[in-house]
Amino acid sequence: MDNSIQPTSALSSSSGHRNMPVIGLGCGVGKSNLNALKLAVLEAIKLGYRHFDTAAIYGTEKALGEAIAEALRLGLVTSREQLFITSKLWCHNAHHDRVIPAIKKSLSALQMEYLDLYLIHWPISAKPTSEEEEVGMSLPNKEDLSPLDYKGVWEAMEESQRLGLTKSIGLSNFSCKKIDTILTFATIPPSINQVEMHPVWQQRKLREFCKVKGMNVTAYSPLGAVGTRWGSNQVMENEALKQIAEAHGKTVAQVSLRWIVEQGVTVVVRSLNPERLKQNLGIFDWELTDDDYDKINQIAQRRLIPSDFLISPHGPFKTPEELWNDG
Repeated sequence: MDNSIQPTSALSSSSGHRNMPVIGLGCGVGKSNLNALKLAVLEAIKLGYRHFDTAAIYGTEKALGEAIAEALRLGLVTSREQLFITSKLWCHNAHHDRVIPAIKKSLSALQMEYLDLYLIHWPISAKPTSEEEEVGMSLPNKEDLSPLDYKGVWEAMEESQRLGLTKSIGLSNFSCKKIDTILTFATIPPSINQVEMHPVWQQRKLREFCKVKGMNVTAYSPLGAVGTRWGSNQVMENEALKQIAEAHGKTVAQVSLRWIVEQGVTVVVRSLNPERLKQNLGIFDWELTDDDYDKINQIAQRRLIPSDFLISPHGPFKTPEELWNDG
C-alpha cells in the first residue's frame, strides 16, 4: 500500500501538527517480543504505516527507535519527518518536575530529537521512582498511588511542546470531567484523548464531548486486546460483527476498524503478524451500510480493558466509577 493512500486526520490549531495518520501500529507488545516488534515495524513501514504508538511503561521505546533507525538506513523512509511517533508519560513521572526529564528519557531511548505526540497515560500519579527502579518500570503499587496534580503536570506538558520536545500534547484515559479540569487552565489545549474504543465500547458521550471541545479521539484496543493477559474476545467473537464481515467479504477486525474510522476517530492497532498488518490497512475502499449500523448500534456496551491497578480504598479512585466518572 502506498502511504499516500492512507488518509490523515486534521489536528487542532493548538497542535504543532496539522495532520495525523488515521491508522497507527501500537507497540505495547510486551518486553519479550522486542525482536518481533522490530521486524513488525519494518514490515509496517513497507506497507504504508507511518504512525507508531509506544509508551514508557511498554518497555518498547528503544526497540522502536532501533527499528526506525534501520528503516532510515534501508531507505524505507527518507526522513524522520515522514513518521508520526507517540509516547506517553507514566504515572511514576506524572509530577511537575519529572515531566521534562521523562520525555527526554523517552527521546533518548527512541534516538529522536522530538516526538509528534506526548500523552499523560492515566489521570493519576504514583510515588516517584529512582533511576535504578525505572529500568524495571511496572504498574504502581496501590499504596503508592496519589492524586494527579492536573495543573502542575499539564504546565510541564505545555513546556515540553514549547521546548520542541514534542509537536503536540494530549491525554489518555481521561473522562469528560477530567478533560474539563485541564481545560480550565490550559494555555495549550490537549489535541488528543486516547481511549479504549470499539463496537462493544463505543464511547458515544466522550466522543461528542471531545468534538465540541475541538479534541481528536484515538482508539486503542480496537479489537478488544484479544490475546493479551487483560484482553477479551468479545469484539472478535461478536455475532453481529461476524455477520457484517461475512456480508462484505471482510474480517471482523476490518469491520471494527472501519467502523472506528467512519466515526472520525484515529486508531492504533497492535499486531506482529505481517498478514494482519496488511489486512488492517484494507479498510479504505469500502463502507458500512445503514443495515450494518443498525446491527452495531444494538451491540450491548461494556468496557473490556480493566483498570483494577488504579482502584484502591486508600487511593484517589476508590471505585471504577470514580476513575471514569461521567465517561
